[in-house]
Amino acid sequence: MRISFVIGAEFRDTQGKGASRRLRVQGKVPAILYGGGQNPRALVLDQQKLLTMIDNEKFYSSIVQLKVANETQEAIVKDVQMHPAKNLVVHLDMQRVLEHEKLRIRLPIHFRNASVSPGVKVQGGIVSHLMNDVEVVCLPKDLPEYLEVDMVDMSLNDIKYLADVKVPEGVVLPALGQGRNPAIVSIHSPRAEEPEAVAVEAAPAEGAAAAPAAAGAAPAAAGADAKKDDKAAAAAPAKKEAGKK
Repeated sequence: MRISFVIGAEFRDTQGKGASRRLRVQGKVPAILYGGGQNPRALVLDQQKLLTMIDNEKFYSSIVQLKVANETQEAIVKDVQMHPAKNLVVHLDMQRVLEHEKLRIRLPIHFRNASVSPGVKVQGGIVSHLMNDVEVVCLPKDLPEYLEVDMVDMSLNDIKYLADVKVPEGVVLPALGQGRNPAIVSIHSPRAEEPEAVAVEAAPAEGAAAAPAAAGAAPAAAGADAKKDDKAAAAAPAKKEAGKK
């Protein structure tokens, strides 16, 4: 059984939001350990020591050893809850590991030789990772650190599927069940840049501006003519009155 991390812990008797908040103020992290046919057990971990581990990819795909007082227990990390605004672990969930009990755990997929593949190096394609990790089922002794995909033979528009991933003996990929075989990586052509349409759109824009101006000029001229007619109409009666006198 491959052990990659060792974590010191303490048993925790007090639970609840208030107790967990006080632990975090003290630089501690509340955690829970469950599974293995035993009752769940509340634990306390050190915040700073935990922060040195969570950035390591292996932390999530390896068996860790918990040391609590004089006891040791192998476990896997099932969930890490982070603070939404600070680089702090809020809570940690772990599952007990038993030697003869199969694990369900997600492993990272590593992609090799993408830059030297014909699709990228010669044909100028772009790599798209459609899956970055996958769930596996296996005994603790068969647990690999990661799964690997070799892209050295991929050309433009080629796709590799989950069935193309070589897994060690004793490791099963549930995602391949019931005839499924999801794509995990592809090489495709870069999108062609669209030609700029600024010059083409400029002429209609000017014409559109001119049309409203011309349309506006006609009402203005009509308004001027109407004013002239009004003045003439007003002047005519005045002359008649002067003639009577």
